Amino acid sequence: MLDTHARKHVQPLVEKTADFLLKRGCTADGVTKTAFVIGVSSGPFIYLDQPVLAVLVLWISGFLDVVDGTMARKTKPSPWGTLLDISFDRLVELGLIIGLAFRFPDSMWALLLLSASIVIAMTVFLTVGALSDKKGMKSFYYQVGLAERTEGFILFTLMIVFSTHLTIFTLLFLAVQVFTIGQRMAEARRLLK
Repeated sequence: MLDTHARKHVQPLVEKTADFLLKRGCTADGVTKTAFVIGVSSGPFIYLDQPVLAVLVLWISGFLDVVDGTMARKTKPSPWGTLLDISFDRLVELGLIIGLAFRFPDSMWALLLLSASIVIAMTVFLTVGALSDKKGMKSFYYQVGLAERTEGFILFTLMIVFSTHLTIFTLLFLAVQVFTIGQRMAEARRLLK
């Protein structure tokens, strides 16, 4: 929801960053890979009890994840770049969840349910994107929902920073994911019938 409705507020900074990196010879795929390496380090930082670093690298990777898409649209977006971007996003999320699970094994069951909900949500999202005739600014149809990447980052941040309440925040994230799955399935029914 925030990705869709608040993007206009951060887009000027994203544009400037994309232009800066393009002028220095960086590529969208290169920034995608950099965002992945930075983001996936959040899991080890959580495990090593470095929550501030974990949150910092998570948000830096998230910002770069937005920048890489803008860079691609300014040059030549490629299906390979889209695949890298989406795959690396999930790997960052899974790395973070694994870091939390190993650091806080009592919450592992809730984190497992959250992981399952992310798989289902992404399956619906990607399948509708592939099957829909509608196209947006991205290289596929982007379904809006309550839980988009920014909401996920906010909830992941709460899970990391307030780890004494990890199970509660994980279950809240799960509820948001389930609601979003319902939203996207309802829209899919309208689009694909």
